[in-house]
Amino acid sequence: MKYRRLNREELGELEEEFVQFLASNQVTAEDWKKLKAEKPGKVEELIGLFSDIVFDKILKETSYLEYKEPRDIKTFYCGPDKIVMLGLFIEGNSDLDFTQNHPPEEMMARVKESGAKVKLYRAEKKYKGDRELELFRMMEGGALISREGKLYKTLEALGK
Repeated sequence: MKYRRLNREELGELEEEFVQFLASNQVTAEDWKKLKAEKPGKVEELIGLFSDIVFDKILKETSYLEYKEPRDIKTFYCGPDKIVMLGLFIEGNSDLDFTQNHPPEEMMARVKESGAKVKLYRAEKKYKGDRELELFRMMEGGALISREGKLYKTLEALGK
């Protein structure tokens, strides 16, 4: 398995897709019941294969990730060959907590009101090996997918 096995809740949410996956592998509902009773290893193998397909699809479509701590945000643009990180760190007194999911415009206004200093930082690196596997590891470490990359784009505009 390339990533990890989907948990019961995740599989439940993807039940329709899993049924289609089984059908495409010529596994009927009756076959599935029989496999669960007689060949649990085969069941685990099929769930593992389905899990890899799901994660691969999601990760190939992922362009932006975010990781938030109360006083630090890291946003990532996940390009085809490299990943670019833009970060924002608060120095000084501020009641702003980046983990509270305020819109970017509100966060910036609250920082300005508090008089705290904000440090914007940037880094980039080429992937070491498989792009999707690196993104998966980041997500397992707490990074979340950002569909539109709004926060990344906001920080990018600040840095110009």
